[in-house]
Amino acid sequence: MSNINNAPAYWFIFFNDQLLLKKEGETYTIPCSIHPPVPVENVLEVSLFQDIPCRTAVVEAPLEETPDFLPMGLRASYDYLDGRLHTLSGKAYELIYWDRHSRFCPACGTKTVMQTAISKQCPACKYEIYPVVSPAILVLIRKEDSILLVHARNFKGSFHGLVAGFLETGETLEECVRREVMEETGLEITNISYFGNQPWPYPSNLMVGFIADYVSGTIRLQDEELSEGAFFTKENLPELPRKLSLARKMIDWWLEQNK
Repeated sequence: MSNINNAPAYWFIFFNDQLLLKKEGETYTIPCSIHPPVPVENVLEVSLFQDIPCRTAVVEAPLEETPDFLPMGLRASYDYLDGRLHTLSGKAYELIYWDRHSRFCPACGTKTVMQTAISKQCPACKYEIYPVVSPAILVLIRKEDSILLVHARNFKGSFHGLVAGFLETGETLEECVRREVMEETGLEITNISYFGNQPWPYPSNLMVGFIADYVSGTIRLQDEELSEGAFFTKENLPELPRKLSLARKMIDWWLEQNK
């Protein structure tokens, strides 16, 4: 086990997407101690939280519930952790994914070595590797007193969300919004404005949200991507995304604007 000293640290311990939480009465937090709560090998530095180091590691066997600890899915932990600790949990999860997928140099195949907390280098050809973040857009489309909600085929559940898609090479975010809306729904939009963004560690995305207004067109769903899509008023909304997502924050903002 490396990168350990005698100072306490927050330990973000994962088995797959299961995060180990520390029980504190009726609440939960991230374990904080000098040594990790379970045996680990490769340790990655994450950040600082309240001036305390944050470290992450993976275990190869399922985490078990004990009187002091509880394994929980990363998404589900949003409802139990301090907001900043959940954000750091996502960063830890992204770093673990990056570490697993950058063990060998993509240029010459040599085993890479860690340079900093967020960089590796090939000792043979000196190629440098950093965590890759894949930007994707979300767009809330307004039409009079309704918004467009869709169900993507890759959604786990029956909820409806917003039109979304990945940014392509050489494309602005606004161009991506127009293209994705046209490709997935056949609609023309206008008045594209920025709403906000959110790291989305599944496995390493940055979601960028936009608001837009409907101009014209009849909904024609891209069948391989979407199974359902329609304009909904606030009185007949379907099941919505969970509150941790940027999509839900955008929908809640629209509902607040239309009280």
